[in-house]
Amino acid sequence: MTRRPTSPNGSYGIPEATVARLPVYLRALHALAERGITTVSSEELAAAAGVNSAKLRKDLSHLGSYGTRGVGYDVDYLVYQISRELGLTQDWPVVIVGAGNLGRALANYGGFATRGFRIAAILDADSTVVGRRIARLTVKHADAIEAVVEQHGVSIGVIATPAGSAQSVCDRLVAAGVTSILNFAPVVLGVPDGVDVRKVDLSIELQILAFHAQRRSATPFTRRAGSLSPSMAVPDDAAMATLATARAAVGEVPDVGSRLASAEAVSSPVEA
Repeated sequence: MTRRPTSPNGSYGIPEATVARLPVYLRALHALAERGITTVSSEELAAAAGVNSAKLRKDLSHLGSYGTRGVGYDVDYLVYQISRELGLTQDWPVVIVGAGNLGRALANYGGFATRGFRIAAILDADSTVVGRRIARLTVKHADAIEAVVEQHGVSIGVIATPAGSAQSVCDRLVAAGVTSILNFAPVVLGVPDGVDVRKVDLSIELQILAFHAQRRSATPFTRRAGSLSPSMAVPDDAAMATLATARAAVGEVPDVGSRLASAEAVSSPVEA
């Protein structure tokens, strides 16, 4: 077995970017295993995970896994290696704070159990919600956060509350001993050293997708300038050159320089 490098504090020195990709590899490997595939090449696994094969091989080398030349990786063993590195070979009790639509959806998601995560409790501050049954669990009042963490040995907390209460919930979870938090609230949480926070903001992801969708929908002859309406879209240089060539062919040569200057004059205030 190849010994993996360790960081100065004694833990395995795996880059954060690699850690972020390991769950993606694991999901692809589970899909392969379900299809009865026992070995997989780096190229095949990389394609399934959406990365290039060189990056995948480098990532897996941090686990001491180099595969077999001409054969590839043993799927079951690689599942074990990645699961072990991610801490998924043990049971992780999780508490969800916030029993709204998102909290209920998370509590009902069956995929957590198959990956080593057990929803130990779901809590809410709304007395009209407390006492309801969600996914075989009875919603408890948020006042019981500390007791629930101690009773179930919780080290992972999920915050699915409104932004206004997220920080106070976070503070109570940390004070109770929770060291890892998954935050769905649209707010940046402040935590002390030694506490890890992962933020999931669906609205931000949608805005990023909207940006790319807008770029793809823009026509080749125009570029959007700030909030200009489509009728005020600014012609780009290539479009003006093409237009000049066409007009020159019929004896009309426009003053391209003045038109570009005019376009810049229209676009500059918007871009600023």
